[in-house]
Amino acid sequence: MSNYVDFNQKIDYVFKVVLIGDSAVGKSQLLARFARNEFSIDSKATIGVEFQTKTLSIDNKTVKAQIWDTAGQERYRAVTSAYYRGAVGAMLVYDMTKRQSFDHMARWLEELRGHADKNIVIMLIGNKCDLGSLRAVPQEDAQEFAQRENLFFMETSALESTNVETAFLTVLTEIYRIISKKTLTANDDLDPNSGLLKGTRIIVPSQDPDAGKRGGCCG
Repeated sequence: MSNYVDFNQKIDYVFKVVLIGDSAVGKSQLLARFARNEFSIDSKATIGVEFQTKTLSIDNKTVKAQIWDTAGQERYRAVTSAYYRGAVGAMLVYDMTKRQSFDHMARWLEELRGHADKNIVIMLIGNKCDLGSLRAVPQEDAQEFAQRENLFFMETSALESTNVETAFLTVLTEIYRIISKKTLTANDDLDPNSGLLKGTRIIVPSQDPDAGKRGGCCG
């Protein structure tokens, strides 16, 4: 696929993206599907924090995505909060078959915004959309939350690989768009990654009246 590049190529940008949400919503599975195109039925709970990288091409630039998987268990949250710092993107993940995991999104978002740059690019993810008959979170509820909080929104299935790559690429492309626009107005002698996203207002599709209607699992 044209998005992916030779590992020997020079890296133009490194974007740190964090996965957050309750335990067992499928964060590690989303990461495994995106980074390695894998899915493990017997996935164990993530202990502490781990990250994986994937190198891809955006607008003929080589971008290394550094995706951090932050454990959802309450006892680890004090540890993982430090890992929000420096993140330019976030995937806010809930399990669409577990209402409580969606109800906790506001709290996770508050924690994220308390630790990360205020202009971080955020995607709300309703995972496990292959289990449609067990749906506990109407798509309309998630769309409304995403519009209110100015987030991207998409439903995914790590099991069936539905929308996983699209979700990550949407976030990474938006980060690139913002940073490349900032670079155009910066002095030539400045590092494009310095002061990442500072003072940049993000205009995301969720401000569009029809934006919240996109991103469903079945179109």
